[in-house]
Amino acid sequence: MALAPDIQQKVNAWLTPAYDADTQAAISAQLEAGQDEALTDAFYRTLEFGTGGLRGVMGPGSNRMNRYTLGMATQGLCNYLMQSFHGQEIKVAIAHDSRNNSPEFARIAAGIFSANGITVYLFDSLRPTPELSFAIRQLGCQSGCVITASHNPKEYNGYKVYWNDGAQVVSPHDTNIIVEVNRITDIGEVKFTAVDTLIHLIGHDLDDQYLTEVQKLSVDPAAIQRQHDLKIVYTPLHGSGITLVPGALQRFGFDNVHIVQAQATPDGNFPTVQSPNPEEKSAMQMALDLAKDLDADIVLATDPDADRVGLGVKNDKGEWVLLNGNQTAALLTNYLLGARHRADKLAPNDYMVYTIVTSDILGDIARHYNVKSYNTLTGFKYIAGLIRDLAGQENYLCGGEESYGYLIGDFVRDKDAVSACALAAEMAAVAKDQGRTLYEELVQMYAQFGLYQEDLISLTKKGQRGAEEIQEMMAGLRQAPPTTIAGQPVVEIRDYQTGLIRDLRTGDTTETGMESSNVLQFILEDGSKISARPSGTEPKIKFYFSVRQPLKSVVDFDLAQRLAKEKIQAIIDDMQLK
Repeated sequence: MALAPDIQQKVNAWLTPAYDADTQAAISAQLEAGQDEALTDAFYRTLEFGTGGLRGVMGPGSNRMNRYTLGMATQGLCNYLMQSFHGQEIKVAIAHDSRNNSPEFARIAAGIFSANGITVYLFDSLRPTPELSFAIRQLGCQSGCVITASHNPKEYNGYKVYWNDGAQVVSPHDTNIIVEVNRITDIGEVKFTAVDTLIHLIGHDLDDQYLTEVQKLSVDPAAIQRQHDLKIVYTPLHGSGITLVPGALQRFGFDNVHIVQAQATPDGNFPTVQSPNPEEKSAMQMALDLAKDLDADIVLATDPDADRVGLGVKNDKGEWVLLNGNQTAALLTNYLLGARHRADKLAPNDYMVYTIVTSDILGDIARHYNVKSYNTLTGFKYIAGLIRDLAGQENYLCGGEESYGYLIGDFVRDKDAVSACALAAEMAAVAKDQGRTLYEELVQMYAQFGLYQEDLISLTKKGQRGAEEIQEMMAGLRQAPPTTIAGQPVVEIRDYQTGLIRDLRTGDTTETGMESSNVLQFILEDGSKISARPSGTEPKIKFYFSVRQPLKSVVDFDLAQRLAKEKIQAIIDDMQLK
């Protein structure tokens, strides 16, 4: 295939002296090799600065993550900051994870901020994303960014932007920043020449301040003291969690932590895993094997930027199994609210939060303890936004989402796997102190609240055509929504893009009360929930499934779980999702 004229024009622009010699050489090599399809994908659009920032495959091209797309995004952010805080000293904090090019990208961003007269606090080496959120508030910054692509494969990198409350940017700042970024049409507008006197390195002092706050989250230190030798296996999956998670566990009082050494060294190639994602069993296998060898009590894992946590527990058959994000969030919520209730530490204005695609058992648990619960759109920035809006009126306890993100306390304003690891270990210690395992706690929780079973299917649609297919799938579901799924009538359709909820039994329409988001939910007569949502960070469309199965006794758990899984499979089969 020949390059389209508009693509060729973009390629030619990147072959000028405005771009460095290595970039030009890489593009020239692709041209000479006739890699027209790869060049088209690299240049058919400008890498979109979405509502959270950038994320994409690294390499040369306008649709790739590189010093130039990063630079234009940073310059646009600088311009918006100077508009928003005119006449003030503007300060930003910058962190990065273990990905390839992350340290370089962090330095480039720091240089651009400083060249625009902005004071920069740059972490001296890799750090977890939650510490970046903490640093913004602790240092009185107006903004911040972290160089990470979370759990994406090694080819990716990204750039997440935060506001002065330590949360990822939300409306109106997200869309206003996008406007400013899109105004940067010439790489010559980007100020790359750093002003070194405005760049300040930060390190262990801030680590200590952050870990001190984490330590305050402990609810039952006496149980930890009795179970200090709880056998913990931890893997950072070659990421930034190694810098803080072991320290957090030590501060809580645990002294028998075993780190998976083959995955302890930060490495952007993630050599021992296909994908550094704690959702995937293959990524967790080394930790599970070590846990089996040691007869451990719990397995903990964090993704490369240590904002998401994966848990492994031993079931009643002696097999190591992984908990999904809903199970972990439910267990942590049940433990935290229960422990605070037993310690008489719950207040009338306490609340917790979970997202619209997360298990409704979290709401059931909150109601049981008479704690108010809120629902938000998918993404932790919405949970953080609620924390900001309710500050001084209500007291945030905890919040979670199905994608392995959890936050206890509000000194961080993003999901935090460091504190979640510490609380999960405490939860295991309290259970062991009472002669039970975490798996038994899980089953007991379901016996109390009913068995919720969830599943997720992600359909990857790459390239320009893939993006179009995702749009077509969502349009089809809106224009011709199913009336029955797996033999169950659809009784309610929630369209978060239009902001309307339609009750198909009565014809009544109500508002979601949330800002617009491209999410559709179908509620079945038996209460099952199916959600369709294009990913905001990957070329995927995600389908979430949640069903509830009655469970009267722990002895019936295996049967109830099998029936719930069959119910989900019937839904997937009927919707023909492949």
